[in-house]
Amino acid sequence: MALLEVVTFPDDRLRRKCRPLTTVDDKIRTLASDMLETMYDDEGIGLAAPQVGLDIRLVVIDIPAEDGTQKHNPLVLINPEIIAREGEVASTEGCLSVPEYTAEVKRAEKVTVKALDQNGVEQTYNADGLFAICLQHEIDHLDGKLFIDYLSTLKRNMLRKRYSKLKKEQQRAAAAR
Repeated sequence: MALLEVVTFPDDRLRRKCRPLTTVDDKIRTLASDMLETMYDDEGIGLAAPQVGLDIRLVVIDIPAEDGTQKHNPLVLINPEIIAREGEVASTEGCLSVPEYTAEVKRAEKVTVKALDQNGVEQTYNADGLFAICLQHEIDHLDGKLFIDYLSTLKRNMLRKRYSKLKKEQQRAAAAR
């Protein structure tokens, strides 16, 4: 397994609509394992392929138990699709691709998601709570949407300027080395 580089906002690769996978093979399973390792290393609960620079419909998720313990019960979702939504809930979200920033976002309270697992078998997940929020967040990534897109234009523009300035500073520092 290998750690992958996480793409950060405002990188254009986060805005691409991802293409469906047509085959589930060892290459995809290895990528999913690498994505899980990367997610765990960054202490995340979900990671989508565009967050590691790939435009394919692949998501990995591992939600901690309600008591807060992480038991490593990972899910690999290939070509996930939300087929039903119910209710509305507000929650505070963050993202590995938008480091050190959180915001309140409204999402469906419950969702039903259809996806292929790492063996290419179709699964259906009925989710609520943090699992439902995480599924929606990660599937948004596959459609080129970030949680910050739910914010006001003013907040989004301020965040874009902040991250663009930070990126330039990082590039200058790297060039000076």
